[in-house]
Amino acid sequence: MSSFEDLKNARLAKLKRLTDARIVSYPANGVPDRTALGDAASRFDELADKKSITLAGRVRALRGHGGSLFCDLGDGQNQFQVYLKKDELGDDSYALFEEGVDIGDFCEFSGSLFLTQKKEKSLLAKSWTFLAKSMRPLPEKRHGLQDAEERSRRRYLDLIANDGVRERFEARSRIISGLRHFLDTEGFLEVETPLLHPVAGGAVARPFVTHQNALNIDLFLRIAPELYLKRLLIGGFEKIYEIGRNFRNEGVDAEHNPEFTMLELYEAYANAETHRAFLERLFGALIAALHLKSTLRYREVELSFGRRFDTMTFEEGLERFALIPDYAMLSESDMEARARQLGIEREKGDTKAKLADKVFKKVCVPKIIQPTFVLNYPLEILPLAKESETHPGFADMYQLIIAGVEVAKGFSELNDPAEQRRRFEAQEAERAAGSEEANRMDEDFVEAMEYGMPPAAGIGIGIDRLVMLLTDTANIRDVILFPTMRPR
Repeated sequence: MSSFEDLKNARLAKLKRLTDARIVSYPANGVPDRTALGDAASRFDELADKKSITLAGRVRALRGHGGSLFCDLGDGQNQFQVYLKKDELGDDSYALFEEGVDIGDFCEFSGSLFLTQKKEKSLLAKSWTFLAKSMRPLPEKRHGLQDAEERSRRRYLDLIANDGVRERFEARSRIISGLRHFLDTEGFLEVETPLLHPVAGGAVARPFVTHQNALNIDLFLRIAPELYLKRLLIGGFEKIYEIGRNFRNEGVDAEHNPEFTMLELYEAYANAETHRAFLERLFGALIAALHLKSTLRYREVELSFGRRFDTMTFEEGLERFALIPDYAMLSESDMEARARQLGIEREKGDTKAKLADKVFKKVCVPKIIQPTFVLNYPLEILPLAKESETHPGFADMYQLIIAGVEVAKGFSELNDPAEQRRRFEAQEAERAAGSEEANRMDEDFVEAMEYGMPPAAGIGIGIDRLVMLLTDTANIRDVILFPTMRPR
């Protein structure tokens, strides 16, 4: 028999002992009158004057001292010590606790607060009640849960066993709240759009496909909310945003999870240039709201947010980091040869622009450390963006790169329905040539655009990557509570 089976059988025996003693191991009642463990510590002097208070939580440690026990009670955030004496509880109640309770169980204690000889804040238990039996032992406290894959797969144990995990996800919540507060203050309205799309659109990506039985139609999990949010611009909303899940059937690595959270916002009468300044203000407000310094440390690098962000063009980045000068003059075959030298093989459907984008992502992005706007990507890979008036053939767009990570992207939105139709047709041609990521023709969206869409700009911010940045976390799985994992 394995050691785990021995431990589980021992806990089953303790559960039977409790049941035989008519102790309900999973009672239906809650603990409505409990005092939070944090309050017991912070309001100790005030609560010590009360004859009795009630604490509840998970048993994290047990220490016996002959006729008495010290129990460390935890609630995920705080810990408080409970002192159990045979003289106070009575022989039977004390013996049941000593013989029936394991580390990991949930219990309720009522009693009075006091200070031990070592001045430790404690509760002297006058009674106790069982709340829930833990049938599996928790990870050993000293070493925690170390295996990275198991930590992601069993986040509930990661939260229990490892310091700092809960704080990181609390920080994530504060970051999202900070984004909402800033946007609400700026006059943006939060909206919700569908997760199930009849046409996969709004980004260049491979979608997940599902089927709706009642309508007998195939649908796509959302790869981006862009086209629905633009419909709302057409309908008269001028400042809107959505924070929600997107799904892309692509690779899994330190910066990509198939299911991820995005903020997308759209503003009528704005453009890419005004939104770059808007993003700088957003970062400044967010860092101030989180009480962070304007210089952050991420992966052993100091990042400065106390100044204007750097800028470079896509072509300048290729020349500086990939040693590819004069991108605009480069032939498709020359681009393919240079990509191959950099370890990038051409795939079916890859054009010159797509190869250049792959080179930029692999070679250039990791070398861009300080917050930098990269401007003017090839128009061909941005079928929903306006063409730059000063750089023909390139989009009026930018990508914000920080510490070698693509954090945000935005552009002046295309609002010419005839040109949008032509772009969709070009994407369909790419699809026919073998591209699985090209946008599909969306007749409904083009029809909506024909009613008139105001000039506008949009921004997309990857929430998971933003949290990585602001919490100094290297892997996206560590900022998603339940990342996508291969089943065991």
